[in-house]
This record gives sequence, C-alpha cells and structure tokens, in this order.
Amino acid sequence: MADTAFWVPPARQCRIAEPFAKDPEGAPLMEMGNVREPPAMESGGTGLVGTAMDYARFAQMLLGKGQCDGVRLLGPRTVEYMTADHTGNIPARDSLVKPGEDFGLGFALRLATGVNPLPGSVGTFYWSGMAGTNFFVDPAQDIVAVMMVQAPNQRLWYRHQFRNLVYACLVD
Repeated sequence: MADTAFWVPPARQCRIAEPFAKDPEGAPLMEMGNVREPPAMESGGTGLVGTAMDYARFAQMLLGKGQCDGVRLLGPRTVEYMTADHTGNIPARDSLVKPGEDFGLGFALRLATGVNPLPGSVGTFYWSGMAGTNFFVDPAQDIVAVMMVQAPNQRLWYRHQFRNLVYACLVD
C-alpha cells in the first residue's frame, strides 16, 4: 500500500480526486480535512488517503485472513476477532447498521440471512468513508469490492446500488 497515508505529499498532489465543490443534491457541504498538509494527529478512523488499488489490496488481505500475496500482516485469529460481533444486544442509535447486522472491531457485520434489504452472505463485513468510499468483503462468496467516491456527504443510494450491482454479477 505505497499510496496510502494520512496526507498527500506535494509531488503526488496532482493525483488527488477532489470532492464536489457544491453538493449536487443541495445539501450543505460536509467539512473535509485538508489532505495536502500533515494532520495534527494521525487517526485511522479519520483521514486516510489512498488509491483504489491500495484499498483493494487491504480488502484482499482481510479476505485472506491477514495475508496478501504471501505476506502475512495480521494473524488469522486477529481478523476473526475483528470480524466477530462485539456489540451483541446493544441497540444501535442510528442507521449505521441495518437489520441483521452488528459491529465488530472496525466493521459492520452481516449476522443473519433474510432480514437485510441488501444482498450479502452471513459473515460479510464492510465500512464506508466520510467522503463516500465504500468496501465490503464477503468470505462466503470469496469476493472483495471497493468503490471510491469523493462526495461531500454520505452517498447511501450509491452505496446500495454498488452492493446490488456487485452481487448481480455473481453466478454459481
């Protein structure tokens, strides 16, 4: 993942995909960090910048239970722990998770079949970025999918369409 960091150095700033200057749906713009400057604090939960290829390799490493291209970065039990339900019966306060889902460590998780409006297998895990980026890993189908978006607000409709289109392409 040579192109992922908490900021983009000057020599690579010409590669930045800029978010919309104005929300096409008329919503107020979401405050985005300045990726051209080093942040005051490097936080994995906010502000990573990277390429689609780096993100796909990250997702592939998770699908491989911590290994990608013969290199082990995490132990398989660590990935299993990260993708296990860690909230149990604690009710969700908002719409971050759908019916049949809960949270692991860093991901939303599919826990049940038949109650979620989106396609996916039990064991699928996913997350979305503030600017609209979305990824999911479905170990049962042996797939990873990454959608890179630079939009100023959450783009739920596009995320749902992305998931539906990926699963519509699968054949047994």
